[in-house]
Parts: sequence; structure tokens; C-alpha cells
Amino acid sequence: MSDAILTARGICKDYRDGDRVAHVLRGIDLTVERGEFVAVMGPSGCGKTTLLNVLGLMARPTSADVLLVDGADCLSLSDRGRTTVRRERIGFVFQRFNLLRTISARGNIDLALQLRGAALDGQAARVLREVGLEECVHRKPGHLSMGEQQRVAIARAVACRPAIVLADEPTGNLDSANTQLVIDLFRRFHDAYGLTVIMITHDAGCASAADRILHMKDGMLEPVE
Repeated sequence: MSDAILTARGICKDYRDGDRVAHVLRGIDLTVERGEFVAVMGPSGCGKTTLLNVLGLMARPTSADVLLVDGADCLSLSDRGRTTVRRERIGFVFQRFNLLRTISARGNIDLALQLRGAALDGQAARVLREVGLEECVHRKPGHLSMGEQQRVAIARAVACRPAIVLADEPTGNLDSANTQLVIDLFRRFHDAYGLTVIMITHDAGCASAADRILHMKDGMLEPVE
């Protein structure tokens, strides 16, 4: 029996510039099972990041038939309701890390836990240990390498055990050694906690770590043969 954690049907997204309309997403259909690791590949400009923004409730589709995230009907939600689902059920990992520069690695994770209403019971220190950064608890992002910053960002995303982690080119700014570390972490959290991951990547090697690879072209998805 299917245990879909995300179901999207007929997802379209257009952008207008005066009289011009860019059809970025053209009727996307996607089902992701609970605990699945899915990679989405495709050329620049094909709509991958726009798709992730819609699935992550950071952008509304222009039109859609269905968008269910962990049982929540996200098409019918108010902006406040979408924010609640995004905060409580979705973890994000971005290419540029999006860490707050003025607080420590632990502070970045504690803030995410507070926003989700979770207790600060040492979870930040534990998850930093899991990503191999137990010595960096009190360091601010400016004193961390790019690879270390991305590992902090992953720790922040998984600290509350979200229903889904959405990763947008998480290795795009990293060298090969740190790329492998990051992909190994996604795989480890996926295997250990049944974490659901949807990852956008240009890197076929990164995509090969996933359970399923989808190819995106001209705003549409198709399985890779």
C-alpha cells in the first residue's frame, strides 16, 4: 500500500513580465513515498528550483489540482497555515547555506528548534556531533569552511526530524571531498531515521545516492531511463 508523504498533481507556475508569460512548470505530477530519497536533475533554467519552492510552500503554484504535504492540503491553506506546515514539517538545505552570520553553529540550530516549538534539550549539540562538528559548536559561520557551513545547515534541517528535507543544489559550492561528505550525510540520515529527501542536483554522482532519479526538462518531469 502506498504511503505517500508528498503528492503533487497538475502543478503549473507562470511568471509574467509585462505582456510576456514564462511557463516555468507545465503540469508537474509527482508522488514521493515516506522515507524515499529522490534526486531531480536537469539543465539550468528547466524549473528545478521553482519546483522545489512550490513543493516547499515558499511559492504558490499558478494552478494545481493537488498538493499534499504529509497529509496537509496545501492548496486550501492560508498563508499562515502554509507557514506552519513549512516550519513544522519541512527542512531546507540551500546551496548558499543561509546561516545567520551573527550567531554560532549551535545558535543557528537552537533558533530553528525554537521556531518549531521544540525543547532545547541538547539536540543541537547531538546533531552537530552526528555531522562531525562537535568541536564547532560555538563557532560562527564566518569561522567555518564552506563544507562545515553546509554540514551545519544539514544539522539545522534535520534537528526536528521534519517530514521532508528539500535540498537545492546542496553541493554546488563545495569541492569533491566535501561533496562526498554531504551526500554521505544525506544517505546516513535517510537510512538511520527514514528521512524523506528531495534533492536537486546537477551532479550525476550525487544523484546516484538517491533511491530514484527524475529528469526535468522544459518544466516537466520524466524518469531517467
